[in-house]
Amino acid sequence: MLKQEIKNINADLNELKKFGKTVGAVFSAIGLFLFLYHKMQFGFYIGGLGILLVLLGVIFPQSLKNPYKIWMTLALVMGFFMSRLILTILFYFVVTPIGLLAKMFRKDFLDRKFNKEKSSYWNYRTKEEYQKVFTERQF
Repeated sequence: MLKQEIKNINADLNELKKFGKTVGAVFSAIGLFLFLYHKMQFGFYIGGLGILLVLLGVIFPQSLKNPYKIWMTLALVMGFFMSRLILTILFYFVVTPIGLLAKMFRKDFLDRKFNKEKSSYWNYRTKEEYQKVFTERQF
């Protein structure tokens, strides 16, 4: 699945231009911030790389094909692992405690209790007069 996505990275001319301009602008802004506010010489190099990316994106975007593929591969791999990590954390720190608390307080969210005296488990709705407002703006 991940290998297939990496193989299908779209590296056409418009994508390369957008990549050069966007990443170059972000690198330039980071470099400027580091150079001006933290007096770091490293910011000068980051800013220079950003300006180079912007210029290449405008003048010769085909030269950005390999950096673009590397960048997007990194992004896809990070996205693959981070989405699973975030969902795992969400499950174990949100869903599991809710389930444990529900068990402790004997809460049954699905109303699954079995009652032999009931002839049917059908839940009847209360009759309401139809109003046009009920079917408008359903989302």
